[in-house]
Amino acid sequence: MKTNIFRIIGLGMVATASALSITGCQDFFEPESNHIIFADGDHLNNPTDTVYSMVGILQKLQAIADRSVLLGEVRGDLVDVNEYTSADLRDIALFELDDSANVYNQPRDYYAVINNCNYYITRADTALKNNRNETIFMREYAAAKTYRAWTYLQLVLAYGKVPFVTEPILLSGDLDRDYPKLEVKDICERLIADLTPVADENIPLFNGLTVDSRLAYIPTKILLGDLCLWAGRYREAAQWYYRYISTRNGEQSAYTVGTGSAAWARDEKDYRNRGWNNSYTTFFLSESYGTDIELISLIPCPTGTADLNYSQLRNIFCSTNDNAYQAQLEPSDALTDLSEAQVYCNYNTANEVVYVPDDLPEGGRGDLRLNSIVLGYTTNYDNTYRQAQEIYKFSSTNVRTYRRAMVYLRMAEALNRAGYPRFAYEILADGVNDSIVRARVLPYCPTLPDSMFVQSFSFPESRYIVRCLDTKAAGINTIGLHSRGSGWTEFNEHYAFPVAPEGVTDTLQYQIEKVEDMLMDEGALELAFEGQRFYDLMRVALRRNDPSYLAEKVYARRGEDRKGEMRSLIRPQLTDMRSWYMDWRGQIGY
Repeated sequence: MKTNIFRIIGLGMVATASALSITGCQDFFEPESNHIIFADGDHLNNPTDTVYSMVGILQKLQAIADRSVLLGEVRGDLVDVNEYTSADLRDIALFELDDSANVYNQPRDYYAVINNCNYYITRADTALKNNRNETIFMREYAAAKTYRAWTYLQLVLAYGKVPFVTEPILLSGDLDRDYPKLEVKDICERLIADLTPVADENIPLFNGLTVDSRLAYIPTKILLGDLCLWAGRYREAAQWYYRYISTRNGEQSAYTVGTGSAAWARDEKDYRNRGWNNSYTTFFLSESYGTDIELISLIPCPTGTADLNYSQLRNIFCSTNDNAYQAQLEPSDALTDLSEAQVYCNYNTANEVVYVPDDLPEGGRGDLRLNSIVLGYTTNYDNTYRQAQEIYKFSSTNVRTYRRAMVYLRMAEALNRAGYPRFAYEILADGVNDSIVRARVLPYCPTLPDSMFVQSFSFPESRYIVRCLDTKAAGINTIGLHSRGSGWTEFNEHYAFPVAPEGVTDTLQYQIEKVEDMLMDEGALELAFEGQRFYDLMRVALRRNDPSYLAEKVYARRGEDRKGEMRSLIRPQLTDMRSWYMDWRGQIGY
C-alpha cells in the first residue's frame, strides 16, 4: 500500500536562510511552525552547519521524548491509572487510540524529526575533509541516520503501519508523491541495510548541551540490535549488542553488569526491619558519563518548566508541587504481585543459603528493586494530608533512552531465540565470563557451528570477574541480572534453568519459551516505568503468533483475580492485533 504524504507532512517552502516553515495542511501541522532547521545554502559544508543541524534535530526529538516512554508503558501491565489521570492518558491505557485530538496522538512530531534527519543526510558533504585529512561530517551523518531509525522504530511501534519517507519534504511537489506504508518488520529490514555501513562511526562531540554530549547520541550498534530483534534476525541482534558491550570503552575493554543492587545484609537476622542496603537507586540519580556508568543515552530536554517541550514525566509519575502532589500513574497490582512473588536468596558469611521469609510486611517481600525506586509517603499540601509517591527513575528533566541492563537483557533475548537458552539464562542467574560459557553453555552446543558462534562472544575472566565463581574474589564486577533485586541468585534453587517434563518432544523449544518467560519477568522487574514493557510483550506475542499472550498480560494489570474488570473497561478486543496501535485519521495506522 502507498499513501499520499500531503496530509502528513504538509506544504513546505523556504522561509529564511536559517529555518524552513512548513505550512499548508492545517489539520496536521500548525501554521508557521518551524519544521526543518538548517544552515544557509543548499549544502552542509562547514563545522558550524554540523553543530547547528545536530542541535536542531535534538530539539525536534524533545517533542516525542515523553511519548517514547508513555506509549510503551501506559498500554502495558506495569502501571495503572488513578483518579488524577488525564483523559488522554486514560484513553491510551484503555486502548481508545483513534482520537486524533489526543495530545499523544500527533505523528507530525515524529515526521519533524525524520524530515530534519532526511535533510541532513541528503545535504551533508560526507566527502569533505579537514586539514588533518579527517572527514568532517561522517560522525554526524551516522548520528542523523541513527536518530532517524530510532524515530521510525518509535513511530511504527506506536501506529503499526506508517509512511516511509527517506527524502526531505521541502517543496509542494514532494507532497504529491506516494510513499509506501510499511509495518515494523519491513521498516526494520530497510533500516538495518541503511545503518550497517555506518555502525562503526564514532559519535560527534561538541559543547553547549546541559549534559555530556556523549549521552545525547543513540549508539548505532544498540539500535541495530533492536532492529534485528524486531526483524527476527536473532543471531545478528545478539552480535550487535555484544559488539556494543565489547567496544563501548575501547578495544580490549569491558562494560560489565556491575554489582549494584538492592540487597539484604548477608548476616541479616530480622528481615522485618526493612534495613536492606540499596546501591540500586544510584543507577538513576546520575547523568554523568563514565566507563562503568549504567546510563547509556538520553534525550536532553529543557530544564525550565515554562520551556517548550519540558518533560512532564516527573509530574506524571511523581507527586510534585507542580501537580499538587497528585501523580497520574502508579505501579500496577500486576507489578507488585510479580515483585513479591520472587524468592529472595541470601548467602551469609558462614556460607549458608538462607531464603528470606515470604510473609514479611509489604515493602520487604520478594524482589527489592520496586521498593528501592518507588517511595510512598504522606504529605501536607494546602492544609490537606494526601498520599504521594516518588519514582526515582524520574529524578531528571531529561528522558533516558538506553541503559546497561537493557542491552544485556536484549542480548539475552536474542541469544535465547537464536537457540542458546542456557547462555541467556546465565546472563540472568550468574553473570557471564569465558569460564561460565565454557562450563555451562558450550557443552550443550550440538554442532561445531553452534560452538563457534557461542565462542565469538568473549568475556575474558581478567575483565569480567563473576561473583558466582569466587564470592571472595577481589574486584568482582559481574552478577546475574536477577541478583540486582533478588539476592544471591547463583545459589537460589527456586530460580533454575527449566527442565522439560517427560513427554515433551522438542526440549529446546520448551526451554526457549520458558527462558523467554523468565526474560520478560526480569524485564518487568528491571525496566518498569521506562517505556519498554508494552513493546516487550508485543514482540513476544508477534514472535509466537499468539496475540493472547499480550492480551492476558494487559487484562491482568489489576491482578489475576480482576481480569474480568479490565476486559470490561478495555472495549477493543486485544486478541485483535490491530487494536494495539494508534490511528491518525486513516493516514497512519491500520
